[in-house]
Amino acid sequence: MDEVGLRKVSSRASISDLDDFELLKLLDKPKLNIERQRSCDERSLSELSVGLNKGSVDNFENLYSPGARSGFHTPASSARNSFDPHPMVAEAWDALRRSMVHFRGQPVGTIAAYDHASEEVLNYDQVFVRDFVPSALAFLMNGEPDIVKNFLLKTLQLQAWEKRVDRFKLGEGVMPASFKVLHDPVRKTDTIVADFGESAIGRVAPVDSGFWWIILLRAYTKSTGDMSLSESPECQKGIKLILTLCLSEGFDTFPTLLCADGCSMVDRRMGIYGYPIEIQALFFMSLRCAVALLKHDAEGKECIERIQKRLNALSYHMRSYFWLDFQQLNDIYRYKTEEYSHTAVNKFNVIPDSIPEWVFDFMPCRGGYFIGNVSPARMDFRWFALGNCIAILCSLATHEQSMAIMDLIEERWEELIGEMPLKICYPAIESHEWRIVTGCDPKNTRWSYHNGGSWPVLLWLLTAACIKTGRPQIARKAIDLTEQRLLKDGWPEYYDGKHGRFIGKQARKFQTWSIAGYLVAKMMLEDPSHLNMVSHEEDKLSKPLIKRSSSWTC
Repeated sequence: MDEVGLRKVSSRASISDLDDFELLKLLDKPKLNIERQRSCDERSLSELSVGLNKGSVDNFENLYSPGARSGFHTPASSARNSFDPHPMVAEAWDALRRSMVHFRGQPVGTIAAYDHASEEVLNYDQVFVRDFVPSALAFLMNGEPDIVKNFLLKTLQLQAWEKRVDRFKLGEGVMPASFKVLHDPVRKTDTIVADFGESAIGRVAPVDSGFWWIILLRAYTKSTGDMSLSESPECQKGIKLILTLCLSEGFDTFPTLLCADGCSMVDRRMGIYGYPIEIQALFFMSLRCAVALLKHDAEGKECIERIQKRLNALSYHMRSYFWLDFQQLNDIYRYKTEEYSHTAVNKFNVIPDSIPEWVFDFMPCRGGYFIGNVSPARMDFRWFALGNCIAILCSLATHEQSMAIMDLIEERWEELIGEMPLKICYPAIESHEWRIVTGCDPKNTRWSYHNGGSWPVLLWLLTAACIKTGRPQIARKAIDLTEQRLLKDGWPEYYDGKHGRFIGKQARKFQTWSIAGYLVAKMMLEDPSHLNMVSHEEDKLSKPLIKRSSSWTC
């Protein structure tokens, strides 16, 4: 279809109305050249399978004018791409702006949920580091970087606070889980109260906050081309403090990061203690971001050298021991136990009888994924969405593994996507196992919340992974499903049920990251150059020493 033909598309056409050939033409539009001072990544997205073309800043700005209050870089203002946005887009922007939080007149973040119908506020009126990331990406894509810069600086100041939980001092580099701005109308003052885990349910410090902060700093730098923030002494120190916590040497024999339950998006007890895939993927991604952001002075070079060594070991470990496909499942099924010495094949002494029955039916002949956890005598075979999508984006997954993950999603669409994208994990744990693992947590009953619930926010991660692997049709189908219900249902936090059919029993309405996740997915699919903010190319220098098949033909 030529440009004239595109202009004849109905004003109410959705992304699904375009066939794959037309969408692939849209993927060829020029992308923003952010190398105005110096690139903060070693490669461009031109090497990706979707083949984004390089273009000048002038060309990009001619195609995409800055968005207004309730819009974004929509195709409506483009000569090449002239279908109107879905009606949900304007509603989403209005809802997102209502969630903005100001400190002394400046926007510093977005609250977790703007649900006035709920009687219990709990901590949903706070700015969460992990929750703000999709909001930040939406603002960056819309040409509004100030709120992101303010957020990065404010959380950096909070990192410098002394952090104590029951008289115990936390590590210097710990980032807050959330913060709240208190307005005093009488004194006309604003103060901030931060939570480092001492007020959280379960009293667990967030391991992922520091990683998300580094990832967002890199996204800001890639989007704006402004290196002054990341190169400031304060940010350089903040990055190094986070890395000091993670790169410290001790008794652990694995390069993965040992974590407690509830330290990430799965922030309640769900049996993810040990080495959860979500944390390992975020750890890997943040390390790669840090390499790009750290200055190459004496101290920075020393830190980068430590990071590179850890990246090499971490990629080898994850690609070797966390990866599961049909062939590897069959190998584990035939494991011998009680092996000793360096010649052991079953290095973690996993008993084959511990493999749950559902895995054999779930594993297709084509496809594979990174399992939830690997530790001595224990493999958590559950599929976790965030960890696998992040693994694709940061190239923790090889190209073959990335394609296998997407194969799995296509093969198991009903189980992982269902009627509302996207299952946070699969499958749910039930009955006696649920009582033991969750501590009888009534919120995490089967197919609800963290226990197999469907979370609309994960749509942006799925979309990004689809674009990087050249599978835009998967994202388009998932977005169409989302647009059928999400606005009508009031932007809930999560959905319940085996297929995500029911609004979560305790889900908050107007959940900000559900709103922002939708916007980011739409903007990224309509302008794939935005992927550059959150994507990393595979590091050719740290290829795994061993290679297992990423898929298997029965």
